[in-house]
Amino acid sequence: MYTRLCRALARACMWLGIAGLVALICAVSWQVFGRYVLNNTPTWAESLALLLVLYVTMFGVAVGVRDAGHIGLESFLVLAPEGVRIKMEFLIHALVLVFGAAMAWNCASLAQSVWDYRLPTLPLSEGWKYVPATIAGVLIVMFSVEHIIALAQGREVEASWS
Repeated sequence: MYTRLCRALARACMWLGIAGLVALICAVSWQVFGRYVLNNTPTWAESLALLLVLYVTMFGVAVGVRDAGHIGLESFLVLAPEGVRIKMEFLIHALVLVFGAAMAWNCASLAQSVWDYRLPTLPLSEGWKYVPATIAGVLIVMFSVEHIIALAQGREVEASWS
């Protein structure tokens, strides 16, 4: 049940990332069109593009953690004895979990602290810049817990896209 939930969340993040990339391409294309064809650069396009990059990147990071696509030292773990390898994998997932929790907590705090300020060229709060990292931190915690449970059960987490 928990694995199905995590898989569904990871797939949703991938689809949101794809939609974000399409929107990013549209915003940048409109900015280029406005600058070179209309001779009138839309000021909101760059701010929107930067905001979309944050969302696409953070959702991608969370999915990368679930699919074990983050940077790791697997070559050393393959050479280690089975007992040491499993303990190291538990440690790695626990450290990633702590990182995700710290990221979620601190980015939520940052979002709250700047929520009353507005982005100069968009009718949005500055806090929206920290929301994707907060969501990604929560997802990283959830996906790390999933990996720890799977490791304790002697299985691996299936990729989100399979």
